[in-house]
Amino acid sequence: MYDYAVIWEWIEFAVRWTHVITAIAWIGSSFYFIALDLGLHRDRNLASGADGEEWQVHGGGFYHIQKYLVAPAAMPDHLVWFKWESYMTWLSGFCMLVLVYYLGAEFYLVDPNVMELQIWQAIALSMASLAFGWVAYNTICKVFVNANQTLVMLALFVVLVAMSYFYASVFSGRAALLHLGAFTATIMSANVFFIIMPNQRVVVADLKAGRKPDPKYGKIAKQRSTHNNYLTLPVIFLMLSNHYPLAFATPYNWIIASLVFLMGVTIRHWFNTQHARKGSPHWTWAATVILMILIAWLSSYRHEAPEQQAALKGQALVFASAEGFGEVSDIVMGRCSMCHAAEPAWEGMLWAPKGVMLETPEQIAAEARRIYIQAGVTHAMPPANLSYMEPDERRAIVRWFEGAGGSGI
Repeated sequence: MYDYAVIWEWIEFAVRWTHVITAIAWIGSSFYFIALDLGLHRDRNLASGADGEEWQVHGGGFYHIQKYLVAPAAMPDHLVWFKWESYMTWLSGFCMLVLVYYLGAEFYLVDPNVMELQIWQAIALSMASLAFGWVAYNTICKVFVNANQTLVMLALFVVLVAMSYFYASVFSGRAALLHLGAFTATIMSANVFFIIMPNQRVVVADLKAGRKPDPKYGKIAKQRSTHNNYLTLPVIFLMLSNHYPLAFATPYNWIIASLVFLMGVTIRHWFNTQHARKGSPHWTWAATVILMILIAWLSSYRHEAPEQQAALKGQALVFASAEGFGEVSDIVMGRCSMCHAAEPAWEGMLWAPKGVMLETPEQIAAEARRIYIQAGVTHAMPPANLSYMEPDERRAIVRWFEGAGGSGI
């Protein structure tokens, strides 16, 4: 029978997989429709009254697509709505936030070296900040609804930079960048739920009632969809950042996150310009490379490998006092600490993988569950068993963890 730690690990894996699948579906449809809209031929007098059309070929078939500026003269019987991709991406992402950062707040969310927070305080700050993001963004859009959209994006960028600094000032580095991604993704999904879908429902209701729809609803929906298009790539970067200490474990992580949003703009501008057949702005590639070089420089400038909190507390104290801990400490230090160290001894390695250090008994006790999963239950670590961890040593790790009651965590 599986113990709770293994079951919990598989729950996290299943939710993460769901999150990735739904995100692919949402991002894919978003990118496709933006490219389609920009690439429509609008210089043709179409008998249907459509604003533009496009012929495409895919999968052995030909597709003739037309877009109506407001809506067709009559509604079709079957209308496909694109919404669940967005909703499920946000819901599964929030579940991951709960599973990893709320339930594991003492390890991943709260860093006493950044700010002394109670777990409930950190979780409350997290949830309140997500709600604040939507309120701030929606207010900006409404205030500048008829202004140059570049001004709207600049105002949003200011908010994102401010939130980058805020998150880095209250949470651990890993949680700060992850939360900035969740903050942005919440804005994107709320755009779909609160603006795009309701506006489309108004248009459909008007058509069914025989009224002429107001074109403003389509205009507003397109504005929000365009914003989502430019925010997508930074969100992906921020969600992946928790696997790379160079991104989050640096005093300049909030600046790195801010620069990533600029890279998202330069990359999407190139693609959007190409799709609109307005040329190929190669300067965007140069700008993106410069930004990436700046990010890489900031990540290592006066860089010190991230240190795990040495103080024993909570569950770590239980594992440190459990039977077999001395043996396990010797195993881990002998098989793992050459890489998981402040100054790794493994050739070519400059910092501890994933920011995990296992040089002291305190650090080993604090990482008990991860050691159990990665080197006890599975053989994921050491990678390719490069340090030749023996089967008996893996069994010793399992006995120690389960003997301390870890399988019930």
